[in-house]
Amino acid sequence: MIDPTTALAFSMYENKGVFALLLGSGVSRAAHIPTGWEITLDLVRRIAGLTGITDQPNWAKWHHEQFGKEPSYSELLDQLSITPDERRSILHSYIEPTADDFAEGKKVPTKAHHAIARLVQAGFIRVIITTNFDRLLENALRDVGVEPMVIKSDDDLKGAVPLIHSRCFILKVHGDYLDTRIRNTERELSAYTPEVDVLLDRVFDEHGLIVCGWSADWDPALKAAITRAPNRRYPLFWATRGKASQLAQDLIALRGGKEIIIEGADPFFENLERLVRIQSDLQQPNPRSTELMVASAKKYLGKPEYRIQLGDLIQEETKHLITSTQSGPFASQGNLDKTRFINVISRYEGSSEPLARIFGVLGRWGLGAEFDDATEIIKRFAARGSGNGSVIILALETYQAVLLLYAYGIGLLKAKRFKELFRLFSAEVTTARSNELSPLVQSFFLDSWSRGDNDWWKLLPGFDGRTALSNHLHDIFALWTDDYLLGLDEFTLLFEEFELLGSLAYLTTIADLKTLKEAATPDTWGCGFVWAPPGRIAWDSSNRERILKSFTNPEKVKLILDAGFARGEEEFLREALAGLRRLFGRISMR
Repeated sequence: MIDPTTALAFSMYENKGVFALLLGSGVSRAAHIPTGWEITLDLVRRIAGLTGITDQPNWAKWHHEQFGKEPSYSELLDQLSITPDERRSILHSYIEPTADDFAEGKKVPTKAHHAIARLVQAGFIRVIITTNFDRLLENALRDVGVEPMVIKSDDDLKGAVPLIHSRCFILKVHGDYLDTRIRNTERELSAYTPEVDVLLDRVFDEHGLIVCGWSADWDPALKAAITRAPNRRYPLFWATRGKASQLAQDLIALRGGKEIIIEGADPFFENLERLVRIQSDLQQPNPRSTELMVASAKKYLGKPEYRIQLGDLIQEETKHLITSTQSGPFASQGNLDKTRFINVISRYEGSSEPLARIFGVLGRWGLGAEFDDATEIIKRFAARGSGNGSVIILALETYQAVLLLYAYGIGLLKAKRFKELFRLFSAEVTTARSNELSPLVQSFFLDSWSRGDNDWWKLLPGFDGRTALSNHLHDIFALWTDDYLLGLDEFTLLFEEFELLGSLAYLTTIADLKTLKEAATPDTWGCGFVWAPPGRIAWDSSNRERILKSFTNPEKVKLILDAGFARGEEEFLREALAGLRRLFGRISMR
């Protein structure tokens, strides 16, 4: 029989981003952060100490003998404190590490936290719900370059980036130990606000669930949210040390879930991450060979005498990519469903990574001699997709052209090679469905790529918005550009500027100044803009304003116009950007 952890790892790999985590205090136990019960017993010990009693073998028994009932975490906190701020102060000492704790490796992220962070970094986990007050998970995520969107109160939820646009979304249903609005008494845990309930309903409806370190004996509001989830689209896996509590067993049975007996959170998540990584490694090119090819491309670019070796490297990898994606899971025959679509996309990306990363190097450090070869290879992949079979699978045969366009273009933008970037966008290609030449930006950029039907890209886990393809490409290239970009913030700005320039190049190739002005006039077309393919900048208002402001810098304007964008006309540029701003504004309101 297949081990349930293996089954979970297989399902996680095949359904990337589908599973959400529900983490309880057991996950932080190895960090020497006490569980709620351990805090309860320590509070009993401290109360007894105030009466002169300092040595008892069983503090729970002492409390029962003294007060006639079992000690209750909720009741003790209610009696010892009046306000949430007082309760926060009590909990602070149990969570915040001292200098001695740091020296002994206590109250810092555990192996489980680091394994979870790597799963998030690789895109297998996007949503995490936790009852923990600590910040160990957030610290582990930042260690691998992931800045999570953390929701610890209704105020955070109101100002949060939408769930589908967040690389990692953490909902701390009990709050944060540094925030006075924590929930930890029985009354506070009996119900959540309507806003939190709506979010939980969505997560439990749309995601599979991995539970670890949570007994279900507390948190009635959280149990209620799991119970009322209407659909069972994806399974539930419940990791528990020893037999699960009766309440947990009831939830497992209700959701048709599987119980996984574990030794602890650390070995469970480390093993789960290892099993998922093994599957990825089996499908991906050898990481060392990929790094070697990228390093070789950098070396060859630096010396003109190596131009033949560079050409050979690129041609060999191009041939390998073509032959490796002509059969097997890429075959066009057969029905296409969500699982197959996600699988094909993942395999195209895995096989394309080496060449795409080499193209990024060419754009970033090339001197221009490589441009013709790079565009010819993109055109070669753009011409694929002929034959019989599934229309979408046939169409996806040109996905590699999209990946290479982005890879080379982002590298060009990083190097401020605006002239080559516009030449790339406007390079004319012939597709398999048409013998007519058209600019690359009109055929393979976001929504102008007919193969990029957004309804299909919405099937990818976590990408159900209007810019699903753009969001997905953002996450892919965040990993593929880390050898020449400094971090996620720099990458996101560069990525969104690249897509904005793509939209501008699209307008440059389809419209003239008169058309732009007519579209902006209410008594003509009435829409306020000429449509262009919108990227994720359409909803990312903060970055959008920063990027658009940079487009008013005279030096940058000159670079853009001299490159050929906006037909070299400053008035065209102003009208085009104004129209794009109106287009993005309309999209962001939907």
